[in-house]
Amino acid sequence: MPESPSVTSGTGVVPDDSEAGSGAPAARSVDAALSGNGASGSAGAAGPVAVDRETLRLALVVGGLVLAVLLGFGLGRMNAPAGAARPAGATAGVATGGSDGGTHAHSPGTGAHTHDGATVTQGGGDGATGLSITSAGYTLVPSTELVAGRAGELRFQIRDDQRRAVTRFAVVHDKPMHVIMVRRDLSGYRHLHPTMAADGTWSVPITAPGAGPWRMYADFTAVADDGRQVAVVLGADLTASGAYRPRPLPAAATSATVDGFTAGYAGTPEVGKSVPLRFRVTGADGAAAALEPYLGAYGHLVALREGDLGYLHVHPEPVRDGDDVTFWLTAPGPGSYRMFLDFQVGGVVRTAEFTLTVP
Repeated sequence: MPESPSVTSGTGVVPDDSEAGSGAPAARSVDAALSGNGASGSAGAAGPVAVDRETLRLALVVGGLVLAVLLGFGLGRMNAPAGAARPAGATAGVATGGSDGGTHAHSPGTGAHTHDGATVTQGGGDGATGLSITSAGYTLVPSTELVAGRAGELRFQIRDDQRRAVTRFAVVHDKPMHVIMVRRDLSGYRHLHPTMAADGTWSVPITAPGAGPWRMYADFTAVADDGRQVAVVLGADLTASGAYRPRPLPAAATSATVDGFTAGYAGTPEVGKSVPLRFRVTGADGAAAALEPYLGAYGHLVALREGDLGYLHVHPEPVRDGDDVTFWLTAPGPGSYRMFLDFQVGGVVRTAEFTLTVP
């Protein structure tokens, strides 16, 4: 009778004892086979066939590799969401707007870019910022109660992703922190510059002129532990007690008057395109006003979107174009916007307000 072939499994070589002679031992363990204690015999002898030690080792290695590959493929299929594909270089477990050990992520659709020498890492998917209380690993924590018409104090902290109060900020536009306050109907605009205590608490006096829902924006550049500068705009909702009577948004116009000064601009914003808006301020006599530097430039422009109150980064040119002050604005989408131009003449800062409609 010819020798019975050995049966190979994932755990070793097991002799087939179905046709073994009387008294044949049971299937041998792998340890026994590797120890060299297996019985040997001639071609016609009854009992299990002796297996060459090197052949057995090779079979074990190959079997283990095949099993590892099959298990890895199966686990990968189980863990991947149906129909989802992970982009090359993506890191599992890194949350948008969080920290991943030295680098950072930002909202979908917003690429990292520079702003006054810092890296801007957050924003809405269409380019508007200030839509979230947390972004790029930083969180705005306000501790303020507003009462319409009553003097109060705005207090808040900026905390990092370890819930520590942030105390290192870069000076941008002459200040380490810019706070914008506006009511949800885009009235009552305030541009404030709070001071910071040693524990990282910022505070500034404020009087809410009207009751209802308000939005505050903290516009700052934080200095991380590794020295990186990260420019962030965070937003939070506040409420001033009292009856809320929203005002309709004024009609769109390219000029506005404040304290005897007229501010007007030329330029037509376009969706998704950076467009220059050239502002000129004139006095009661029609002559160009003697603008003075304010916040590192001859004006400061904030644009807010009606509805979600998205905050737009508007970059000024560092030098004037004759009597004009130029800002670059990118409209993230069609709709109505409210623009606030701060300018300084005779040591007094005034704000001209415009409604802008982007088709």
